[in-house]
Amino acid sequence: MASSASAASPLTCHHLGVRLRPHLPSFSLRRRSTSSLSSKAISLSHSPSHSLPKPLTLSPAATVRRLLPPVAAAPTSSPAPVSPPAKPALQGAAIKPLLASIATGVIIWLIPAPAGVARNAWQLLAVFLATIVGIITQPLPLGAVALLGLGAAVLTRTLTFAAAFSAFGDPIPWLIALAFFFARGFIKTGLGNRVAYAFVSAFGGSTLGLGYSLVFAEAFLAPAIPSVSARAGGIFLPLVKSLCEACGSRTDDGTERKLGSWLMLTCFQTSVISSAMFLTAMAANPLAANLTASTIGQGIGWTLWAKAAIVPGLLSLVLVPLVLYVIYPPEVKTSPDAPRLAKERLAKMGPMSTEEKIMGGTLLLTVGLWIFGGMLSVDAVSAAILGLSVLLITGVVTWKECLAESVAWDTLTWFAALIAMAGYLNKYGLIAWFSETVVKVWPPFSLPQLPLEMTVGPIIILAYYL
Repeated sequence: MASSASAASPLTCHHLGVRLRPHLPSFSLRRRSTSSLSSKAISLSHSPSHSLPKPLTLSPAATVRRLLPPVAAAPTSSPAPVSPPAKPALQGAAIKPLLASIATGVIIWLIPAPAGVARNAWQLLAVFLATIVGIITQPLPLGAVALLGLGAAVLTRTLTFAAAFSAFGDPIPWLIALAFFFARGFIKTGLGNRVAYAFVSAFGGSTLGLGYSLVFAEAFLAPAIPSVSARAGGIFLPLVKSLCEACGSRTDDGTERKLGSWLMLTCFQTSVISSAMFLTAMAANPLAANLTASTIGQGIGWTLWAKAAIVPGLLSLVLVPLVLYVIYPPEVKTSPDAPRLAKERLAKMGPMSTEEKIMGGTLLLTVGLWIFGGMLSVDAVSAAILGLSVLLITGVVTWKECLAESVAWDTLTWFAALIAMAGYLNKYGLIAWFSETVVKVWPPFSLPQLPLEMTVGPIIILAYYL
């Protein structure tokens, strides 16, 4: 009887293996009819089973399959393999220049030292010339090349560590590094641009006057900006380009001879002159002063350098634009748009900011101490440190900006390395031996000073351009 009741009763949860508590209603399922939309769907009812139509009896497994139809599996498409990011290529030394530098040092090292030259002096000469070749060919930045040279001198026991790095305490490399920090202040505050615009607005009415205004503005900034690239490229090149375009002279439409060619050539030639007029106007000047002091024992300070160079420098600044004006004349003789453009730029800049005033006052203080510091027993480096201290305290230049001035630190490194090696070459007697040998081999070096300069000068200039 239990079996017949089970056959006749509707499908209950008991058939699915669920034990029901007593007196709970059964849940019945009706079959969905597919004949029409009006058919009743399978429902869940709490009514007694005798009041319902006889439902379709299904086995538990069939019921589960009916209630839970199989779901089509989503197509599994394998994701495209993600390639790992490419590693950046190593940016090491340029192989050919590096090999040329090493080969130079090895060849000279293996050559027997001449008579009268100590072995350690000859070995140091090999390291020194290898470093010079590296500085010329630049397999690495200049500071890195110089550091490798010092490392080679120490590893080969040609110099002690203290001797190799002794020039980092020399004031000359620090003077040029501090001047680079001053240049950062000029560019950051915009004072350099203001000075250039002021010169152009005052004297730029004619083409020749425009050239002279740019030339003397660049010379005015030269003592405080020791990089030709920073002065000519960072300040004056954009200005000259704007002035040329304002006067209708461009490089892409055949009008460059109207003004641009002459003006660019004038600024290029005179930037070299202004770089030679002041000790801090170019990075090579302090090196020359230091080599002079180590060779002949005569120091050259900022004031002495300026006294010796100011007259020939000013004459050259006056004559070079005029000579170029004659042999390479511009087509436009007047430039009324140049002062107008300069005045517009000055008006756009507005009155001098507090930072510009501090920068200008600091420049006057520092240059004044460079000129008259001898009377006050203040050397050039101490004056530069004082000026930089003012800029740091007032926030015109931050220490983070000084640290980011990579050219300054790079210059400090290779300057100190070359000064140290050149100083010990002189200390080991190599410079004296070389001078005596050259005088014996080439008689013109025994001439008086003026004929000697007239003979050797053209040869040096020719070798420079070769």
